[in-house]
Amino acid sequence: MQVTVTDTRSDVAVLRLSGELDADTTTRLHELLAELLERPVPRIVVDLSDLKFCDSVGLSAFITAKQVIVARGGWLSFAGANRFLVSLLETVGLSRYFAIFPDVEEAIEAAQV
Repeated sequence: MQVTVTDTRSDVAVLRLSGELDADTTTRLHELLAELLERPVPRIVVDLSDLKFCDSVGLSAFITAKQVIVARGGWLSFAGANRFLVSLLETVGLSRYFAIFPDVEEAIEAAQV
């Protein structure tokens, strides 16, 4: 899995994942999320457009991070998920817990409302 972080504005980080997110690759995700959670009010869009696979270990990293983010008044949303990932999020009930947008720009715009 490859991960990059881009600050689209001073207060929003875009975390772009590509490849496969599983038990073997989640350590890097945990490291980056920990860095982003140090911000006073974390606002994160996770760009899933190039992520091909995610298992329960990957999902748990996002659930744990969201709990901290919400406690600090921030938000975390997903963008660009493929059919497999949308289906996975719906099946495990996380589509009610995370906002899922077609693309990064829509996720950022929705947060401004």
